[in-house]
Amino acid sequence: MIEQPKPIVICAPEPRTLDLIFTIEKLEQLRSRYDLVETTEDKVASLDAAVLREARFVLGQPPISSETLAQMKNLRAVLNVESNLIDNMPYDEVFRRGIHVLTTGAVFAVPVAEMGLALALNLARGIVDADSDFRRGTEKWGGDGNATARLLTGSEIGIIGFGDLGKALNRLLHGFRATVRVFDPWLPPSILQDHGVTPASLETVLEQSDHVFVLAAVTAENRGFLGAEEFARMRPGAALILLSRADVVDFDALIDAVSRGHILAASDVFPEEPLPPDHPVRQLSGIIRSAHRAGALDVAFKQMGDMVLEDMDLMDRGLPPMRCKRAERETASRMRSRPVETN
Repeated sequence: MIEQPKPIVICAPEPRTLDLIFTIEKLEQLRSRYDLVETTEDKVASLDAAVLREARFVLGQPPISSETLAQMKNLRAVLNVESNLIDNMPYDEVFRRGIHVLTTGAVFAVPVAEMGLALALNLARGIVDADSDFRRGTEKWGGDGNATARLLTGSEIGIIGFGDLGKALNRLLHGFRATVRVFDPWLPPSILQDHGVTPASLETVLEQSDHVFVLAAVTAENRGFLGAEEFARMRPGAALILLSRADVVDFDALIDAVSRGHILAASDVFPEEPLPPDHPVRQLSGIIRSAHRAGALDVAFKQMGDMVLEDMDLMDRGLPPMRCKRAERETASRMRSRPVETN
């Protein structure tokens, strides 16, 4: 009996690696089921014509031109393991051919939501500053150390963007019995109501929230949409927690609003990563800084591999993918998030 060749998978998962997103056991499964062609994203287009023709899956989202795509006669799916959909392929042609574009970004929802909650609690109770004071011997005891403290319980919370991350955060907030208002122009009010949150305009979210979580992805329409005017709408002393991408805010305006004491802030993302040593945000009071580490947990990376393997198995059997999130033809090409450069 002639052994059938294994399906080809082109592997260009930058900035991830196969060892990062698969456990040893799952990587063995991957190698046993498929013929892996490991390359870098800049070399995919120059792969042998036979490899391009027979490739069933692409692991990663390397640039794929119309010319390269035309050679990929057997391609079934591009499995993005970076998390942000990238505008680097002819999506119209991809969708016309029934090729799935899938993202594993949902694995970061819970880790980032937990970090977001931690940052909000830190801002509400001044935990980081109190610890720094204690180390210097200038701590304030009891009520003297709570002059600006506030509770999340029973507070008014705003969420901007209600994708996987917004839903995960909302689940964590249930125990705080807060009023949660959400602005997301890509969702109908009924979906928000089904999750127990109140649909609201951006203005209402900004003006009526004690804590505002910014979770919106960067699109062609919303780059820098939170600027000086929007920050001025926020309540004095309110907290803004930025967890998605820095490009959705005017960062200079955010720094100004914090430096004037109008709002507090916490951010896991920045306009440049890493930031220059002399960037003003490094010495700014009233902001908590996190080095884009909210989602970068090994358990999340390994979940990527599990999702990829399960969806590839489904597609091998002629079934639709169910674990990864599918890109939509109406929105995929509008995404503008910059890919991460480090894990």
